[in-house]
Amino acid sequence: MIQIFQTAGKRLVEQSNEFSGGINIRNKWIHLENPTDREIELIERVTGVSEDMLKAALDVEERARIESDEGDMLVLFDIPTIEDEDSYYSYSTMPLGVVITDNCVITVCLKENSIISNLINNRIKNLDTAKRENFLYQMLYNTHVKFLQYLRQIDRSWQRIQMELHRSTKNKELIQLLDLENSLVYFSASLRANSLIIERLMRSNSVKSEEDAELLEDVGIENRQAVDMCNIYRDILSGTMDAYASIISNNVNSIMKLLTVITLIISIPTLFASLWGMNTGVPFEGQKYGFYVVTGISLIIAGVAGYYLLRTKKEKNVEEIRKSIRRRNKKN
Repeated sequence: MIQIFQTAGKRLVEQSNEFSGGINIRNKWIHLENPTDREIELIERVTGVSEDMLKAALDVEERARIESDEGDMLVLFDIPTIEDEDSYYSYSTMPLGVVITDNCVITVCLKENSIISNLINNRIKNLDTAKRENFLYQMLYNTHVKFLQYLRQIDRSWQRIQMELHRSTKNKELIQLLDLENSLVYFSASLRANSLIIERLMRSNSVKSEEDAELLEDVGIENRQAVDMCNIYRDILSGTMDAYASIISNNVNSIMKLLTVITLIISIPTLFASLWGMNTGVPFEGQKYGFYVVTGISLIIAGVAGYYLLRTKKEKNVEEIRKSIRRRNKKN
């Protein structure tokens, strides 16, 4: 899909994308969303931008970078995306390519995203398609603002899932936590790559005014803040996942220990029943009270064994806690 915009006053106005009669592309913004090969060829012919530059953002694995070719500059960086799952949101990133030429600005991406939507819907102030470098810096700034917004949403989602896990440990909540952790990994990698792009732009000669310099400095501040928040949230979420993994493992061990104790206790009456059920002479054979005597002896032995096993288990846990405290005190 091809869309063409130009600033009229303080608003972006969509222009006709019919190239059959010729079109003046000077000071315009051309946006390509998941373009076909035919659309790529058309824009290449109209603007003179190479096909490689136009197709760079169509590879989801493409790394962030800056490159120049015959006066055209490609700035490729990652933007955050959000996807609606069955009952929650998942977050990821995708590349966005911005090509700056002597006449226009071209953006290329794979699918609809909030960064481009905010531009098209005039939610960003002071946009001017004639100021091509400033247009790029505005996109970078709002990209990192969106990163911060999504990071706060991830934090709120993590807190909500944690409250649900306090009530009951379910696979559904754990899978959501895992998706959030994966999202933070994607965000962290993309933000680090974007920081290199921002640093290179600061060192380049593309900053032509004090306003652009201040805006690019704000972009760097937002990027560093997003990187710090992402690292903090990732560490917290990773620690939370490890803690719940330990809790689940401990619960399984406790259940297995309890089942083992129950099995041992039950095996004692079973042993007595097996011995006194043989077709041979046994004590109390033929006595009216023999059944009750044998049953009573088996229950007494089972009770003593159960008391010993449970007490030993409790004393062992207490001793482990004491050893842990002593080790901690020695370290301090």
